[in-house]
Amino acid sequence: MGLIPEPFAETTIAREGEAGRAWLAELPAIATDVLTHWNCTPAGDTMHGEVGIVIPVQGHRVVKISFPHPGNDYEADAFEAWGGVGAVKLYQRDDDRYALLLERARPMTLVEHDEDVVVIAGELHRRLRIPAPDGLPRLSDRADEWAEELRKDDAELDHPLPPYVVDAALAVVAELGRNQPEILIHGDFHARNILRADREPWLAVDPKGYVGDPAYDATTFLRARAAHQLGADDLIGLLNHELDLFAETAEIDPQRIRRWAYLNLVQAAFWGRRHGFGRARGGSELDRFIALCDELALSWIA
Repeated sequence: MGLIPEPFAETTIAREGEAGRAWLAELPAIATDVLTHWNCTPAGDTMHGEVGIVIPVQGHRVVKISFPHPGNDYEADAFEAWGGVGAVKLYQRDDDRYALLLERARPMTLVEHDEDVVVIAGELHRRLRIPAPDGLPRLSDRADEWAEELRKDDAELDHPLPPYVVDAALAVVAELGRNQPEILIHGDFHARNILRADREPWLAVDPKGYVGDPAYDATTFLRARAAHQLGADDLIGLLNHELDLFAETAEIDPQRIRRWAYLNLVQAAFWGRRHGFGRARGGSELDRFIALCDELALSWIA
């Protein structure tokens, strides 16, 4: 495999257009510079996620270089604040080039693990919950944007959700969204961002680094679980059980998670209709995801 895996290049250009193409052209020089500056010797094939490449280097470390996007601005700050507790260790950072030198984890995510997935995630989520350092973006600052988008989507999209469902989602924004605790949260906490490791059994990767309600952060994990288990018998009952189990393990009020999850579901039902999802951009699979969001929103009415 070369420095820039072909599938990564294709998806980057498809998502970012000419900006992505220009960054990919600069990426080999960026990688060479940071590897040289940090005295790193490559020790394996380049891997990739959705927004960056990961180069294994000697010393049980990796160099990660991400596309320069606002969603990646605070990743290093989150790693620094955690100091290796529940997350991979950060050794070096180059903010201008969105490059990080990190502890290496194994190429196995919690998705591939069969046992105690919810308990493992809940325990890790609890350990990551620390007072937020200064300078990170606050989820509460997005509350007005959330409310505006809900009203706009409700008016413009063809959907089956009755007005009281959207009103309940707006109530969550008003009651929970505008006043959130000063806690560092991962921001993209789901099973694919939890990796098998050596120093600890499981460690978090790819944080966004927000300040907000840990119960909000929990909903990302649970939404991904819903997609992973689509087609299971009594899916709603299973998800309710997993929500309660996660809440107990993470030591969070389950009703608070359920309210945030409700908002998240209504947002996802609208988002899917406008944009599709990462693993389903169209067709019958997308229709199933959207139908699941609708069904859960109606059953989890806040």
